Amino acid sequence: MSENGEAIIIAENVNKTYPNGVKALRDVSLSVKKGEVVVIIGASGSGKTTFLRTINQLEYIDSGKITVDGVDVTDPKTNLTKIRAEIGMVFQHFNVFPHMSVLNNVILAQTLVKKRSRKEAEDIALEFLNKVGIADKKDDYPGNLSGGQQQRVAIARALAMNPKIMLFDEATSALDPEMVGGILDIMKSLAKEGITMVVVTHEMGFAREAADRIVFMDHGQIIEINTPDNVFTNAKSERLRQFLSQIL
Repeated sequence: MSENGEAIIIAENVNKTYPNGVKALRDVSLSVKKGEVVVIIGASGSGKTTFLRTINQLEYIDSGKITVDGVDVTDPKTNLTKIRAEIGMVFQHFNVFPHMSVLNNVILAQTLVKKRSRKEAEDIALEFLNKVGIADKKDDYPGNLSGGQQQRVAIARALAMNPKIMLFDEATSALDPEMVGGILDIMKSLAKEGITMVVVTHEMGFAREAADRIVFMDHGQIIEINTPDNVFTNAKSERLRQFLSQIL
């Protein structure tokens, strides 16, 4: 664990510039405590997703440091496969394997990465498919499922790895509006279970209800970090007040 005994994610002065010259992240520093739900909000292009993807090094950084559970993930010598096995990630586009059944989607990484037996992986897969409400679809292929159902498969697949941290990148934004509530309900129940979660979302109701802290980003910088109550009723920065006035 990290030196302060509590933070499981520590980002320090993280910078990232894309090859086209866009400064995606500017001196971003944030620590997330074990069991905390941190929601990142901001306009499109504010750096939210880029920052989220640096936590498991799907995006490399130019400078700064990111520590996950005491391990410097930005150190070239770090075994990223091992780190990523501890970090579940749910993407905007479901990234489920179309040529595999729902059950096999949830089993695959368990057997490859966690080296579980087929029987153990299957039992765990069914447990989490049940948890997200689609155990009855275990033999179906993703092409036969709705977007909301495919996202449930993606969440079950991530949870089946027993991650220390869950990252959600706009997990509801590609869904039809009537599908959104079900996915948010699953995310809220995970939050109540004490899983460490970092969530990039436009869903302000979820942010208000489930977050311990809300991080507002703009132009690659963290502008404000506050409790949901303060963000929605007493925002300190003019830029955050302006952002909320446009979306609420």
